[in-house]
Formats: sequence, structure tokens, C-alpha cells
Amino acid sequence: MSKRFIMSALALLLAAVPVGLTVSARAQDQEPDFTGTQPAPDFPGGLEWVNVPAPLTWEALRGKVVLLDFWTYGCINCIHIIPDLKRLEAEYPDELVVIGVHSAKFDNEGDTANIRQIVQRYEIEHPVINDKDFIVWRAWGARAWPTVAVVDPEGMVFGGASGEGVYERFKPTIEGMVNQFDAEGKINRDPIELALETEARPESLLAFPGKVLADADGGRLFVSDTNHNRIVVADLATYEVLDVIGGMAAGSADGDFAAARFDKPQGLTLDAAGAVLYVADTENHTLRAVDLAAKTVTTVAGTGEQVYVRTDPNGAPGLQTPLNSPWDVEYVNGIVYIAMAGPHQLWRYDVANDAIYWHSGNLREGIVDGPHSQAQLAQPSGLATDGAALYFADSEASGIRISDIDPAGGVRTIVGVGLFDFGDVDGVGDAVRLQHALGVEYVDSALYVADTYNSKIKRIDPATRESVSVAGDTSGGYHDGSFAEARFDEPGGLSYADGKLYMADTNNHVIRVLDLSAQTVSSVRFPNPAALQAGRDMTVVAPAFTGDEITLEPQVAAPGDGEITLDVQFPEGYKLNDIAPFSAEWHVDGQVVQLAGEDLVQRIVEPAMPLTIPAVFAEGSTEIAVDLNIYYCEAINESLCFVDRVRIHIPVTVGGSGAGAALHVERVVTPPEVEG
Repeated sequence: MSKRFIMSALALLLAAVPVGLTVSARAQDQEPDFTGTQPAPDFPGGLEWVNVPAPLTWEALRGKVVLLDFWTYGCINCIHIIPDLKRLEAEYPDELVVIGVHSAKFDNEGDTANIRQIVQRYEIEHPVINDKDFIVWRAWGARAWPTVAVVDPEGMVFGGASGEGVYERFKPTIEGMVNQFDAEGKINRDPIELALETEARPESLLAFPGKVLADADGGRLFVSDTNHNRIVVADLATYEVLDVIGGMAAGSADGDFAAARFDKPQGLTLDAAGAVLYVADTENHTLRAVDLAAKTVTTVAGTGEQVYVRTDPNGAPGLQTPLNSPWDVEYVNGIVYIAMAGPHQLWRYDVANDAIYWHSGNLREGIVDGPHSQAQLAQPSGLATDGAALYFADSEASGIRISDIDPAGGVRTIVGVGLFDFGDVDGVGDAVRLQHALGVEYVDSALYVADTYNSKIKRIDPATRESVSVAGDTSGGYHDGSFAEARFDEPGGLSYADGKLYMADTNNHVIRVLDLSAQTVSSVRFPNPAALQAGRDMTVVAPAFTGDEITLEPQVAAPGDGEITLDVQFPEGYKLNDIAPFSAEWHVDGQVVQLAGEDLVQRIVEPAMPLTIPAVFAEGSTEIAVDLNIYYCEAINESLCFVDRVRIHIPVTVGGSGAGAALHVERVVTPPEVEG
């Protein structure tokens, strides 16, 4: 590296130093000196740390170049520099230590448990301090998210800068500092002790799903399985997995479903025919098109670079135009509208012309209404439409806003008043407070909102601007049941179909279903989970039975209150699958044999056998039947999983000669022969 390059990069760094991170000027005709000028403030006691077994000290960090990253996890600019930090950590694995100082903007972001979740979500493998009271922030004089400061191996502050582009600005300084202190024998390459949160990631079929799309016409449910870098396609009625688009590893590749790769995909939308699925491939900074019939993925916009640009109002070729963290998409009349979170704008992609256009927002972060060219947006992250206008969740302003589809129109605010005005307040108009909402859906003239950091679903009337809480609680958690009982954890996306609101419950790694009529919440359980476990060396075996029916010997029961026992038995070496739900659907006449309504269909994960079902018997003869879906695996390494589907018929006579008011139904499962 040339001396001239080092000095020009250093000058750029110093030009951006925020107040409190002062650096002495160095003469241009001398060798660069990467020695800091003032002692780094001590880390205060009593703060909670993540990813390390104990708080760090500057003495423990002696001999390391240290970068302090002041961030807050809902900030898109902070998210943008995570790859830069990872790249620097990879290039200087023994010499550099990055320490994240998480100084929360939103109340929800100040909870250490939530910081642990975000550390897992973004796969951060360096120490993070919960600086929710801004103690470290003030000691360092930081004024913006993100701000990065560099400390030399003797614990002296060298300088810092705010904003993105961290790799380009800081690499020359780190390189020069390592070389200088290494020549003096002052670099310590012994690793610091870590206790990574990524090691505690829960085993789940999904990983931080960000968005969901319910397709009533096609009977399909699409899920952005965001941290698994793939799209899951399931049957809308049964939730059976129909297809998996992409692989578990992050990447950027077009091709068939198996070869395609995404990087943290988010928003989903279908064209009018339901034949093409558009995907906001967020961390690839691209728009992808999925041909659902041909089963192929193609990039239609974006270059893979994350760049701040305002597209030509007259349009530019999609593949020649860089995008910037596209977070959601919405198809309307041949146009794919894009919530471009990075530059705080809305864009649109014209499918027929293969061209991309700017739509709303002047690049400044704020909440200012007006014509499209003058409006200020704040990290738009969710889109919905009534066909005439776009409704969007303006996350950093905790607002819900309207953007006219007409390019001659503008932007108006329904709720939300400022970048730092947030909370959990129902009411009307400017009195309403949300907290970093990420999702919105239009249903029967109303808007349903994923009020993400409040872990709630709210309904907002766009005409009256009234907001009411529908389900969830700010305490978060996970619980199905009535709307009053239900608990979520940072829901990120919503989609409506046939009276039900589907929700990506991001931090719970599950899709939830809100029945708007019954006012109940349930969770999606995939009946063929092995289809989602290919990344775990799971072999999927074809069903053991397809439409088989068997009839048991006739049984006799006494009249009165009684029970039916159902017993499923497996040979040695096999067990019930502990993820997929066992199901039993009973068919009875309701006269001779009667079951309670809630017992007619049972879906239970890993039930204890035998099951007992209360029943009432009356004199007469009938035939009852039960449809069983039994998911089971090898008991040792679970490398093979199976499904046993069967309808069992049982002729029944109820009379005085019966030994008791009871029936017994048994299924002995026989695994299929598997070659190899």
C-alpha cells in the first residue's frame, strides 16, 4: 500500500470525525503515524454484554486494534455496515476486535433478550454491549447511528467516522496500525474468549421469517424463510410443503429452484395471473422473479451493489440499476412497487418495459408529506394496496402512510408524527403511537399493521385515522388462543386470504394465523417437515400409504358416556416425529356414536399414546371412520422420516350386550422397504 493512499484515506477518515473523537493532524511529508492521541474511556460497570462470558476491559484488549460500532438494530444504515465489519474481521482475525455498542433508539431495542435475538439474526460474532442508557455513547461523543471509532493496541483513541462505507474508510487505518504496532512487537494475536449467541440458535423449521404471502386464488402460502435464505411454498389449506426455492446458504444465483440462491429475502408479491412471484432479495440488493410453472429464478433488477442513487424519473434498465435494501414489494397493474428501505424511498419496476423508476421520497430520512419529489420517508419496510394507492409502514418514523400510485400525486400520513415519537398508544390521528412497524395489509377498507416492536397486531382506519389493538401484548412471547391471550415476538409481515390474516412471527420462527371472525390465533404446522430439513441431511421418503383404507373387526359397546381409545404402535427403532403434528379426523354419525366438536379433528405434536377421546354411545348400529396422518422417523439418528396415511373403518354395534361404553382402535405402523 502506498504512503499516498494511506494519507488520502486517513484524510477522508479525519474529515468525518464527530465531535468528541478528536485526532491530531499529521504532517503530509512524514510517514503516517497510527498512534492514538487520548486514552479510551473505560467501559462502565453494570452493563450487560452479549457474545462474551464476561465484560471486557482495555487491559484485556491490549495488543488488539479495536473498532467500536455504535448502532441500534432497527437502523437500516447500521444493518448496512454489518457486512463491512465482518469483512474486516475476516481479514484481520487475530489482530482486530470489533465491539458493538448498542445504544437503542426504540424502547424495545434496549432489551438484552431482543439484542440477543438480533445478534443471532444477523450472525454477529463479536462482543456487543447493551448501552440502552447511552452511557458509552456520551462518553465517546457519538452523535449518529452508525458511528465507528478506532482504538490503537495501547488503548488510545485514534479517530472515528459516522455513516456507511466503513470498509473503505477504515481498512487503510487498520492496515497501517497493525503494521506499525507489529513492527514494535505490540500486537497480541491471542484470541479473546467468546460465548457466541449463534451457538444457541433454536432448532426450527423456519429461521426469522420476515414476510408471508397468502394466495387465495392459487391455494398457496409463500413464506420468506429469511435466515434460511429461501422461499417456502405450502398448500394454503393443509400447509403441506409443495416447494422450496433456494438453498440454506446465502448467495446470489439464478437457475432452477435447487440452484437458486438468495440472501435474507423479505417481501413477496404475485403478478395478476399468479404465475410469477417477485421477491425482494434484501441483502443481495436485487429484485428476483420466480417462474412458478418453469420453477426457475431470474434477477430482473439490481446489480448486487448497495448504492445510494435516485433513479431517472424516465426509467433505467433494471439490471443496470443498483438497488438499496429492497424490503417489500407489491404488484399493481403490471408494476412491482418496491419499499426501498435503504435510501428511504419507494421505487417501481415496470415489468413490460423491464425498467425501474423512482416513485416517492427525496432521499432525506423524515416524515414530511407532499408531492412525491418533496416527501420524506423513513425506512419504508411494508407495502399494501387498495388498487388506487400504496399504504406503507414507515418503520423509523413508526408511521403508516399513503403514497399515490399516480406519479403526479404525493404522500400523506395516516399515523406517525416524528422519527423519535413512538410508543404503544391507541386513539385517533396524531395521538396514535406505534413502535417500528414493519408490515401492513389492506382488508375491507381497513389496515392491519404488524406493530413490530410492540409485538402487536393493530387495525387502523385510513379514513378516520383511528387505531385499535387487535391481538398481542408488548410483553411479547409465544401463545396461541384467543386474540386476548395470543402473544407474538416482533412480527414482520402480514397477508390476508379468506377471512384469515397470516403473519410472519419473526422472532418465534413461525407463521401465525389470525382468524378474524373467530378471533383466535393458531400456528402453522407443516405436516411434511422433512421437506424443510434437506439442509440437515434428512432424506425424505415417499408416503407409506396413499389413500389406503382398512376395516377392523366389528366391535360392540354398551350405551352411555364412554370413550374411544386410539393406539398407534411402531416397531423397535422408530418413533413419532417430534416436529410434525400427528392428526386424526373422526367421521361419526352423531346418533349412535357422538363426539364433541373439538374432538372431531385432532392435531397434536408428539402425542402420548394411547389417545383417549370422550364419546357418547346410543343403541343402534353404525360405522365410524378415522383418517390418520402419522409422521415418524428412525429413533436413533432421524436420518429417515416417513408418513403413514390411512383411513380406518370400524363397524360398531351399541347395545346391552356390550362389555362397556368403549371402543378400541389400533394402528400398527409398518415402515416401507428402503433401498440403500
